[in-house]
Amino acid sequence: MRIGTRNIGRVFGPYVIAEIGVNHDGSVERALELVDAAAGAGADAVKLQLFNAEMLMSKDARLAAYQRAAGEADPLEMLRRLELSVDQMEPIVARAKAREVHAIVSVFSVELVREAERLAWDAYKTASPDIINRPLLEALAATMRPLIVSTGTATLDEVERAVRWLPMIFDRLALLQCVSSYPTPVDRAALGGIAALREISPGPVGYSDHTALIETGGLAVAAGASVLEKHLTYSRAAVGPDHLASLEPAEFAEYVNGARRAHLMIGVEKKVVLDVEREVRGVSRQSLTAVRDLSVGHRIARADLTVKRPGTGIEPWRMGEVVGRIVGRAIERDSLVREEDLRDG
Repeated sequence: MRIGTRNIGRVFGPYVIAEIGVNHDGSVERALELVDAAAGAGADAVKLQLFNAEMLMSKDARLAAYQRAAGEADPLEMLRRLELSVDQMEPIVARAKAREVHAIVSVFSVELVREAERLAWDAYKTASPDIINRPLLEALAATMRPLIVSTGTATLDEVERAVRWLPMIFDRLALLQCVSSYPTPVDRAALGGIAALREISPGPVGYSDHTALIETGGLAVAAGASVLEKHLTYSRAAVGPDHLASLEPAEFAEYVNGARRAHLMIGVEKKVVLDVEREVRGVSRQSLTAVRDLSVGHRIARADLTVKRPGTGIEPWRMGEVVGRIVGRAIERDSLVREEDLRDG
């Protein structure tokens, strides 16, 4: 999968999305500041949310507990206060391009997809609740842009079903493991879900992180994530639904660095002998060693051999092969036994 010129996948290092979301508090200027903060912290992309309060909320809509805890009283009024239109997002996208970070947007209503297409988004994303919103998923897929799908609150069957709806974009689809709890308790982070998604995803898998911890990004990378999404705020003490589950700019920079360090530490996902190990391999492994002087023509017995360092002679697992062979060249006591010292007979 590619977003812009960036390859997305395990071998390329974590792709880190700074989720501005609604932490701009409905202010374009605040959003521009957050774009600058994201770029300064080393993020690969910023993400906005495009919604229309009346279009999204029915008269039966209600607040989530975390939103009430943040001081919100009415779901419709909360979203009205936090809306940014496509026109308002235009300078934000321009700022992202100027700062050389990608611009991504979560679109919450299928009716807004055409309007969203007015701007040069590098990718679209769907929020976790829309894993069941087939019309929206298909409309975003039809734009031919990369699509990132969050999977919070979803069962694996629901995720598999959504993937089946989107066969035309398997080369530009990513799935994010997510826990829709704000902030997510440490013992509910469910990083193990990343492996489950890797089993069914046609493309890269990541983690949408709602924990309050800086180290979760690195742990998610270690668990298999190649995409990370994390909320960025100017202050966790600010009034609003998402600030508390976000990181401030300096913390976000630590988050990015930790995730990239984790990628470096993982290396290739196979077991190989690394260059930095080769000296220790030779020095610390052991070899077959003569217990006594062994003369030419002697048939080697088990009592003639022991195992000592270094590991540059015949490896100990071959003990049974060596016993019974004939000494072809004299071997001094306490010397390694080498293949050229032996002959069959």
